[in-house]
Amino acid sequence: MEGLRKTTKITDLARGPGRLAAALEIDQRLDGIDLCADGSLWLGAAVREPGAIGKSVRIGISREVDRRLRFFETGSPFVSGPSRALRGI
Repeated sequence: MEGLRKTTKITDLARGPGRLAAALEIDQRLDGIDLCADGSLWLGAAVREPGAIGKSVRIGISREVDRRLRFFETGSPFVSGPSRALRGI
């Protein structure tokens, strides 16, 4: 992940959907892959109970900017965005 993201700062490895995809080398080559089937990309089971889930406005968009369609684990240092979005305002 560090090599793909070209950083050793752990909070920057997979903060946000674009960085997560880059860190895991998920790109258009995997478009259409069945995540429920055996293969190179699959959904795994959680290794711990998640914390409280926050909900906020989406960031980096120009349409429907007030819709609260962004979900994240509150208090996680791996969640990116301005404090306004993280507070769910």
